[in-house]
Amino acid sequence: MRDVSWLRTAAALLVISTFGGGALWCGTDGFRAFTSEQARRNAVARAPRSIPDVRLESADGRTFTFADLRGRPVAVDFVYTQCKSICTLLSAGFERIDHAQRSRTAGERLPLLSISFDPRDTPDRLMTYATRYHADGQSWRLARLRDTSDLPALLRAFGIVVIPDGRGDFQHNAAVHIVDSSGRLSRVLDANATPDLVARAALGQ
Repeated sequence: MRDVSWLRTAAALLVISTFGGGALWCGTDGFRAFTSEQARRNAVARAPRSIPDVRLESADGRTFTFADLRGRPVAVDFVYTQCKSICTLLSAGFERIDHAQRSRTAGERLPLLSISFDPRDTPDRLMTYATRYHADGQSWRLARLRDTSDLPALLRAFGIVVIPDGRGDFQHNAAVHIVDSSGRLSRVLDANATPDLVARAALGQ
């Protein structure tokens, strides 16, 4: 009787382990990712994503679309000008990348694009922010959505989650995104990625 009970227990444990292992395999992208952020990065690297061709407005009031940027890769991040936490890390990183490229000709530089998801960020606010980090508006542009109704689709395409905290600030994930020359999101890197790593990723390395 004890043998039968032991066999039943062993069989139950085997079933639980099998289903649990399967769930873990699926949930961790084949054991390659133990966070949703890493799973997002793995998914993008395997299958680059199309980006909606939304209209953006830069700090100097000029409008453009992602289609206008095709033909060369672009590094993109998402910030808002009142942020005092992760955005400062992102913008300091873009400032380092921009500074490292200053000795190159305009055609050799990797374009940088910071997009605000905060509807309060006017072109004037974006310009003040750009000045703080020495963004020249050419190789590094600060922009916002011309039509805020386009924002959910853009954030969804990039995998950006933005949660208002009820006090005027936002919780959001942060990374450096590489949009390839065809206009597809092709790589997602750490927020503090080095200029060399970003440059290599833009080249598909």
